[in-house]
Amino acid sequence: MNRRKFFSSTALSAAGAMLGNTLAAKTLRGNAAATTEATGTAASYNLMKDVLKYRKLDAHVHVNLYHGGPEENIKFADRLGIEKLFISRPITSGPGTPQDFIESNNIVLKAIKQYPDRFIGQFTVNVEHQQESLVEIKRCVDLGMVGLKVYTQVKINNPLFFPIVEKMADLKMIIHMHAMLQLGLGGYRMKYDTKMRPNTSIPEDFVDIARRYPEAMFQFAHIGAGCDWEYTCKMLKHSPNVYVDTSGSSNDEYMLDYAVKELGEDRVFFGSDNCYYQSVGKVLAANLTETQKKKIFFDNYNRVLKKSGKNIA
Repeated sequence: MNRRKFFSSTALSAAGAMLGNTLAAKTLRGNAAATTEATGTAASYNLMKDVLKYRKLDAHVHVNLYHGGPEENIKFADRLGIEKLFISRPITSGPGTPQDFIESNNIVLKAIKQYPDRFIGQFTVNVEHQQESLVEIKRCVDLGMVGLKVYTQVKINNPLFFPIVEKMADLKMIIHMHAMLQLGLGGYRMKYDTKMRPNTSIPEDFVDIARRYPEAMFQFAHIGAGCDWEYTCKMLKHSPNVYVDTSGSSNDEYMLDYAVKELGEDRVFFGSDNCYYQSVGKVLAANLTETQKKKIFFDNYNRVLKKSGKNIA
């Protein structure tokens, strides 16, 4: 086992479960000692130095949706050197009325006021309420938010979405959509039966909408959240205006290598979906060049932001 392989399968995957730098250091010292004893060679690897050498934009984060308030997001970001977090609070249950999505966006705006140098907002809407959604998009853009994050109320290629897609294309801002594709997991074939969430968008839906609106930009959320990432990347290969983010707690080997191979090194964003350690670790563990890792961690998403003049200097 070579040095890269060893640390990919031990130190970096272990980092996904760590709760701080001290614990990380202790774990790595133990790994190094074990390697020395087994091979007679000295092993030294400063994981946190490797983590902190990259600028990072987290393209998929939620506030007040999981554990704790905005201060918890910042604690993780500080530990891992995440410069900016693009936060949202999508509507994951209930009818998703205009009152619901306005309230969600106000929560995001409140968090931005608390940490204006770290948080940048993505707004949410429910396109079943088309006119109210368009009004809310204008309000949120006027208040400095930079993209749309939507959930499973309506599929991304439903005609109800068309006016929203057109508006986002005019704004030159990305549409970040919760997505999923599970084939054969416990016998449940989600691609063909989405009865758990019947309007969940799958890769074919993204291919369809991306073909209809080549001038728009779409973000397929969390290939690292248990979906069939190999099938997803194959399906999206010829949809150049669809990007994927790396977020989720799954650390499958070769996931990011495969995404870069199929989609190209410019269409993969770093994101955590609040799974911070796992998401950083999987980029570090991938068999990618330094340039490719820098693109994933920072450059690719920043290039999309630049289209609307919202990029990070």
